[in-house]
Amino acid sequence: MAQVSTIGLDLAKTVFQVHGIDAQGEVIVRRPLRRAEVLPFFAKLSPGLVGMEACGPAHDWARQLIKLGHIVRLMPPASVKPYVKRGKSDAADAEAIAEAVRRPTMRCVAVKTVDQQAVLMLHKGRDLLVRQRTLLINALRGHLAEFGIVAAQGPAGVKSAIAQFRTDQASLPELARSAIRRLIGQSEEVAEQLRSAETEIVAWCRSDAASRRLLTIPGIGPITASAIAAAVPDPTLFRSGRQFAAWLGLTPRPQSSGGKDRLGGISKQGDGTIRRLLVGGATAVIRVARQDNPGRAWAKRLLERKPARVVSVALANKTARIAWAVMTRGDVYRAPAV
Repeated sequence: MAQVSTIGLDLAKTVFQVHGIDAQGEVIVRRPLRRAEVLPFFAKLSPGLVGMEACGPAHDWARQLIKLGHIVRLMPPASVKPYVKRGKSDAADAEAIAEAVRRPTMRCVAVKTVDQQAVLMLHKGRDLLVRQRTLLINALRGHLAEFGIVAAQGPAGVKSAIAQFRTDQASLPELARSAIRRLIGQSEEVAEQLRSAETEIVAWCRSDAASRRLLTIPGIGPITASAIAAAVPDPTLFRSGRQFAAWLGLTPRPQSSGGKDRLGGISKQGDGTIRRLLVGGATAVIRVARQDNPGRAWAKRLLERKPARVVSVALANKTARIAWAVMTRGDVYRAPAV
C-alpha cells in the first residue's frame, strides 16, 4: 500500500471504486469500498495524488482527504470520459480517473470551501423559487383568463388582475374561487421566500471582499457578483480572461478543418447560471445605463452593425474578462475615459 502514488476514486452513494497505481503506472490496488471504509483506507496510505470527478459531494470528500495529507484534484467528468477504454463500469471509470489525473494538460476544478458551497446552494434555491414563481404566475394568468380577467405583462399586470379578481370574485363559482385563491397564496409565499433568499445573498456579497470588487463592474450586481465569487474560488486556474469566458460558454464554438476557420454561435458550455446572469446584466447596461458608461458606448458602436442580442452576449463576454482581471489582480474596476 505504501507504494501507491496515484489513485483514481470513483464516487458513489454507497459503493466507491478505487484504482491505485505506482510511479511506473503498475496497478497496485483495484477494489470497491463501502462508504464507511473510504477514510480509513486513505488514512493508511502515504500522501499521494487522488483524482476525482467534480460533482456535488466531491468537494466534501476532497476537503477530508486533504486533511489526511493527500493532494486532491477534481476534474470535469467530460474531460475524464475520453480515457474510459470500453464499456461502462465503476472499475473502468476509476481507471480512467487515475489515467486522466496524471495528464499534465488536464484542467482541474478548485476545491470549494464550506461557505462557498453554502452560497452556491442559496443561489440554486433562489433559481428554484424563481421557476416556481413563474409557474404559479402563468397558471394564475391562464385560469383568470378563462373567466374574462386578462392580465397585462409584467408584475403590475398580475397585481391588477388579482385586484380585479378580488373585486369580481362573487360572480365566479366557489370551486374556481378556491383554486385561484390557493394559487395566489402560493405565489405570495414563494415571492416572500424569494425576497428572503435575495436578502441573504446581498448580505453575504457585502461581507465578501471579492464580491465587493466585482460590484464595481458595470452590469454586475450582488446576485452575479456573489455567484462568480463562490463558483470561482481560484481565478488563477484560468490563464487568461478569454479562457474564463470560454469556461462560461461565452466564446464562439469552432468548426474548423482543413485550414479553414469557421466560428459558430457561443458554445453554451460551463456554468449556465453565471452566463445567464452576465447576459442579463449586459442587456441592462445597453438599455438603461448612463450615456457616459464605457460599456454602453462600446455596445452602442457595435449595435450599428449587429443585432441587440448578439451585442448583449458580446458585452457579457467582455464583462467576464473584466471580472477575471479584477479577481486575479485583487483590484477594483476603473472605467477608461470615454
